[in-house]
Amino acid sequence: MLVVAALVLVALVLAGAAPRVMARRTGFRRSPRPALVVWQCVSLAAVLAALAAGPAVLPATAGPGSGHSVVGGLALALSAAMLLRLLWSGHRVGTRLRAVRREHRELVDLLGLPGDAGAGRVTDRDGTVRVLAHPTPTAYCLPGLRHRVVLTRGALESLPPDQLAAVLAHERAHLRARHDLVLEFFAVLHRAVPPWLRCEAALTEVRLLVEVLADRAAVRVAGVTPVARALVTLAQGRHPEAAMAAGGGTALARMELLAAAQRPARGLSALMYAFAAAVIAVPVALVALAFT
Repeated sequence: MLVVAALVLVALVLAGAAPRVMARRTGFRRSPRPALVVWQCVSLAAVLAALAAGPAVLPATAGPGSGHSVVGGLALALSAAMLLRLLWSGHRVGTRLRAVRREHRELVDLLGLPGDAGAGRVTDRDGTVRVLAHPTPTAYCLPGLRHRVVLTRGALESLPPDQLAAVLAHERAHLRARHDLVLEFFAVLHRAVPPWLRCEAALTEVRLLVEVLADRAAVRVAGVTPVARALVTLAQGRHPEAAMAAGGGTALARMELLAAAQRPARGLSALMYAFAAAVIAVPVALVALAFT
């Protein structure tokens, strides 16, 4: 039973306390890829510990009498309930996101011009770019099988060629790496945990890390200065909740990280990968111990 208690404690710590501590460790943003791996491993370990707590009771309650079968049945029922909650959260989040993106894609296809018609400044080889007649400089992408990159007329008029190339590289990096699936994974887990355990700051931090990864992809295409200037231009732009945008309220924090990207923290990255592996190993080891 000590193993079961340990699994429950691990699940509570990784789902509740750990995200709050990690969200305050802004130094991790200098290594966004390993930081995302840590976030994913912490989340997966919490889920694994929570789901394994019920089955882990079975070896200790396998004997006859003393209500062992009742205890084991209750433990399995709790694990099943947690699994159902996770599946239901995945269904609700996924269905909603896809519906919102589909509706918005149909709207921009109806109202927008193809990218090649956007003042002749956008190369749209695959026909996925749309230009909206709106004065506010805005750029975002709608992920999915029928993805779109959306620009406003204000963005085309405000961004010189190198900054426009940076913005397009940023959005296409989101689409190529399927960052939408990363964010959906965290959104599903966020909704699945009880409200008193949820950490909004953790979700915000993960979204920032995804944007930093896309910024670095844009830097490789256009350089640091065009990316930074494009962030300033697009900072006031608004975008749909289900989209991912180059600008937005995180622009200032991301500009500060562009300079940090020139000083790679290899030691920190290695430490973070090691921590991620150790976090996953804890519930696996406890489950193995329960059945030995």
